[in-house]
Amino acid sequence: MRSSAESGRWPLLSGAVFLAFLAGSAMAADPVPQNDLLNAELWMQRSVEYKANSLAVYALAKVRLDQALADKTWTAATEQTGNYQELPPAVVLDLDETAMDNSAYQAGLAATGADFSPKTWDVWVKAEKATAVPGAVEFTQHAESKGVKVFYVTNRTADQEEPTRKNAQALGFPMGGNVDTFLMSKEKPDWGSAKSTRRSYVAKDYRILLLLGDNLGDFSDAYNGSDAERLKAFEEAKAHFGRDWLMLANPGYGSFESAPYGHNFKLSADEKRSKKIGALEPWTVPAQ
Repeated sequence: MRSSAESGRWPLLSGAVFLAFLAGSAMAADPVPQNDLLNAELWMQRSVEYKANSLAVYALAKVRLDQALADKTWTAATEQTGNYQELPPAVVLDLDETAMDNSAYQAGLAATGADFSPKTWDVWVKAEKATAVPGAVEFTQHAESKGVKVFYVTNRTADQEEPTRKNAQALGFPMGGNVDTFLMSKEKPDWGSAKSTRRSYVAKDYRILLLLGDNLGDFSDAYNGSDAERLKAFEEAKAHFGRDWLMLANPGYGSFESAPYGHNFKLSADEKRSKKIGALEPWTVPAQ
């Protein structure tokens, strides 16, 4: 929600900031990095609203977990088939921005005006510096205490599994015991960025009670379509959300952001931004 004070920004500046602004107008200054991630990462790192939102999702997850355990017909996975009712229970979580907080990496991009790259992302993953999303560790430990196996279906790649495991273990996430619960992209030939094959893999041996993620792709392979196709997929699956599909907020990145430009990552930053602006439905002040 915007404050009415935003219509007059000068009174919001402290004296020191105001003097620095005046000084900057009189001499050359380093340009401020321009990056579309700024507000998103400021929200995720500094806002109490983000923390409150995440805690609320995981509090609901505990309630839904108990309901699912009491109902043998309950399954969150559209991939679940056959006589699954007596299978041992499991939950499936995405990792990044669902269980593990990578906002420091994203904030680094915003602060330097840089773009995501697989190379810098790999360095970040292997640094094992991700923190826990509020509520995530407590929920997964609660699930484990109920005898529910916790699986992590992530698009981190197979060569990043060891540092990912070490990072997750240091944060207190359940590690699965003698079961491999970290299902990485490219770990098997048919495990690509779409996650249905990995959900099917889990569903063969477990009754999947809940799916938790921050992107439509954590629930459905229809995530990578156009805005209209994504909306259609959402409408068709809407009854799942808030029941057995629980969505974390992530305004920083995801298929929502690339859908307006057709997920064509070869476009320039200006071309991407232009297409994203074109996807908006704005209201403008009528001409006087």
